[in-house]
Amino acid sequence: MNLQKTRAAITAIDAYIPPYVLTNEEISSMVDTTDEWIMTRVGIHERHILKEKEVGMSYMAERAVRGLLKKSNTSPAEIGALICSTVTPDMVFPASATIIAGKCGIENAMSFDMNVGCAGFIHAFKTASLYVESGFCKKAIVVSSEMMSSIVDYTDRNTCPLFGDGAAAVLVEARTDGTGLQDAILRSDGAGDKYLYMVAGGSRFPATHETIDKRQHYVYQDGKNVFKWAVEKMADVSAEMMERNNLSPNDVAYLLPHQANLRIIDAVANRMGINKEEKVLVNIEMFGNTSSATIPILMWDNQHKFKKGDNLILSSFGAGFAWGSLWLKWTM
Repeated sequence: MNLQKTRAAITAIDAYIPPYVLTNEEISSMVDTTDEWIMTRVGIHERHILKEKEVGMSYMAERAVRGLLKKSNTSPAEIGALICSTVTPDMVFPASATIIAGKCGIENAMSFDMNVGCAGFIHAFKTASLYVESGFCKKAIVVSSEMMSSIVDYTDRNTCPLFGDGAAAVLVEARTDGTGLQDAILRSDGAGDKYLYMVAGGSRFPATHETIDKRQHYVYQDGKNVFKWAVEKMADVSAEMMERNNLSPNDVAYLLPHQANLRIIDAVANRMGINKEEKVLVNIEMFGNTSSATIPILMWDNQHKFKKGDNLILSSFGAGFAWGSLWLKWTM
């Protein structure tokens, strides 16, 4: 009897993108910048922003999860775990995953948040895979949802053009047909804590009038150092994934990189020897950087291109610093 190893696989995917589009032209009316300047440096033309009042990222996550359950004909009662990757939770506590589960009628499931910056989805998916492959639960959901507009300073020309809002969710189930998660490399280095962070709002610097007056509740980024680290680490880990699994560029159907900067994406593709026009998926121009949601949104946006058994390489880099790569064989 030929028994294949049990692997965690994505069996359904859905997303929610808020309808309001913030263009470079509108940003140019807020700060001293232009469409040409933004496109040349990062490759972003527009991004979607959640405009509804008094709602948080769970508003988008709920819609992505509900859509996922509907399209996969899955009952909420079948879900054994829900993991939410986010840097913009509804509140410090309770976990947004618990709020999302409650809104979607998912009861008695394990639920928790993961904050690994922009690398959140790949870390959360690997975590969910361990639960599914071990038999702890039959079905898990990973939802990545980010309301980056809530922590972006729209008077800062260096950061406000970069980020957008959105959510995507995947259903994770076990498969024994050879598809699913083949390998994962996940890394971190705490040296990045001074290059990409938000000063106030945590236990070190709780919110005060002073922290608000100093505008310390927004994203701070040292762009040059983040760019340098991201290019090196994303390229290294993606190349390592291919080398240790004896994958050639011809073996890879598509690279799904974190959508932070078009120049970073180009550098990663070059290091891997992958044809950028044919095999590198990009939608940063339309959505901007939605942090941990970029890769699942990219996957959702391009799922019509994938065939069962296709080798997909996922690669991301985020605050911390944290980075990593996944090798998936597409299941659907």
